[in-house]
Amino acid sequence: MNEHDMKEFAELGVKTWLIKQLFTLGIKTPTPIQKSCIPNILAGDDCIGAAKTGSGKTFAFALPILQNLAEDPYGIFALVLTPTHELAYQIADQFSILGKPLNLRVCIVTGGSDQMEESLKLAKKPHVVVAMPGRLADHITGCDTFSLKKIKYLVLDEADRLFSESFKEDLETIFSVLPQKRQNLLFSATITEDVKESKLLQLNKDNLITWSETDTQLTVSTLDQRYVVCPAYARDVYLVQTLRKYRETKPSAHVIVFTDTKKECQVLSMMLNAIGMDNVCLHGFMRQRERAAALAQFRSNLKCTLLATNVAARGLDIPSVHLVINHKLPLEPKEYIHRVGRTARAGRTGMAISLITPYDILRLGEIEDQIKTKLSEYKIDDDEAVKVFTTVSVTRREQEAQLDNEEFEQRKKNYRIKRWIMAGVDPDLMEQGLEEMRRKKIKAAKKAKLAKIKQIQAEIKNTKEDALDDSRLQPPTIENIDDSIKEGLKKVNKTLMKKDDRFKNVIGKISKIKRKAENVNQKSVEENETKKMKKKKKKLISVK
Repeated sequence: MNEHDMKEFAELGVKTWLIKQLFTLGIKTPTPIQKSCIPNILAGDDCIGAAKTGSGKTFAFALPILQNLAEDPYGIFALVLTPTHELAYQIADQFSILGKPLNLRVCIVTGGSDQMEESLKLAKKPHVVVAMPGRLADHITGCDTFSLKKIKYLVLDEADRLFSESFKEDLETIFSVLPQKRQNLLFSATITEDVKESKLLQLNKDNLITWSETDTQLTVSTLDQRYVVCPAYARDVYLVQTLRKYRETKPSAHVIVFTDTKKECQVLSMMLNAIGMDNVCLHGFMRQRERAAALAQFRSNLKCTLLATNVAARGLDIPSVHLVINHKLPLEPKEYIHRVGRTARAGRTGMAISLITPYDILRLGEIEDQIKTKLSEYKIDDDEAVKVFTTVSVTRREQEAQLDNEEFEQRKKNYRIKRWIMAGVDPDLMEQGLEEMRRKKIKAAKKAKLAKIKQIQAEIKNTKEDALDDSRLQPPTIENIDDSIKEGLKKVNKTLMKKDDRFKNVIGKISKIKRKAENVNQKSVEENETKKMKKKKKKLISVK
């Protein structure tokens, strides 16, 4: 390493010993977010930085923190908050590598390990604490073996997620014990106005640097975005066939399949393994040791398919993902963007395939409007899909029966009760309040969806295509919200399909697949009955 190699980082104010550490990691040039944020953080400014995953956000705050720590080493010097276990461990690893010359002590507080063990580590005054808000709030309210009153830096990574309602109470607990005089560093893939104007965290507006990528394209041009139309009842069958078709040409490619729920993630993973498609899964109800092992197997190519919830959609450093599959379209376009952003990174090519039913057309349109790109079809042989319909469906039911449904719900309930008891409140009263809150939230969501349907139906009526049967576009009524939404969505989606050349023949195709699947299923039943009859005959003959 010569003087020329060190020049770019040195111009940002980074010390030689840190530049040498970067070179050992193969990092020779600062990224745009590092160029903009590092000098300002070193100068003592608060910072808001927005850039895609893989843009070097972690080093943008880790380098200034470690440089200032080297001049005045004490603990606890910096607190980094993050919304997920995996991201916490990833950040801690990067701090440890960069801070090796300092004999840096990093403490991870996520709830994945014994709480007493975490308390002992905090009592030893580590230089950097990387924590999830919930578990750190538990430590603050439950013990007095450590103090955060002298921290110099507060970092919020994936800040937009941390400022969601689910973390609000924990953040209030944490912020209440922090010193007024500190630097606040907020980083995320997307920074919303809610984050900038949040009353939870008062930023130093006089000394605040805000930086975001100038590239406003939400999905990169090297990403090939496709869809597969399938019946809702055969979604799993088409997932299997999509994976098989892709694996024919790329058997060792890294694939992430995103699911909506933890249970769905676990069941699909078990189902794919049962039919010989090796994979690992990643979701919030797995123990930390299991999650770390799953990620390690995926990163090291021992397993090339990862089933995951949105926990893997942001922040995690998973290099060289070739394909992302959405088992279901996410509810929000921004979640779609984060998911498909796992592939086609750093100039590489990649593919994203979403499994959609005829009643996902409205949601698909919202996503396409947001990303300003039309998805094209990824063709799957329907006849081949029908052949495996019975096998996949039966295997799915077997795995659901094997999975202890109660265990999933019990883990969630136990976690809630534990939090309430530690906070000194009555769990029964809290459960009642939570149920009431759920009912209100569901009702509000239904009304919002109903209003959206009415708006879209009005827009459709106002188009030039007045030949459409107006009776099919009558606005849904408020009397029965559930039925109204269901019927309204059907009508809107059918109308949208007729207006889009890509989906004009979808209903006919779906009906055809259904008839074929029923025939295959009936044939399978008849074959099973024939086998049973033959067995009975053999038994009778042997008895005689």
